[in-house]
Amino acid sequence: MKMIMAIIKPFKLDDVREALAEVGVAGITVTEVKGFGRQKGHTELYRGAEYVVDFLPKIKIEAAVDDALVESAVEAIIHAANTGKIGDGKIFVYDLNRVVRIRTGELDNDAL
Repeated sequence: MKMIMAIIKPFKLDDVREALAEVGVAGITVTEVKGFGRQKGHTELYRGAEYVVDFLPKIKIEAAVDDALVESAVEAIIHAANTGKIGDGKIFVYDLNRVVRIRTGELDNDAL
């Protein structure tokens, strides 16, 4: 089992959600986050004063998936979230040691 975490642009959320559903990802968790990478933020003008916006709004998507779905899920995110511009985001994949469904007590793949 793997946890896939993707940081994407907010307006790409619906596209990514649909792409993940098409490849069989059963559920995701979405969080509104702020951050920056190579973009280093940007400057804005407000009431005549220029100021730097360091943290840009992003969406963090987390999905626990079976090992067999990892590659197709990552590819789906890449294709759905790609705009070809800086700040498209990142995908992180890491191991899950244990998953427990609280309601039933099911473990690991059965809990997904």
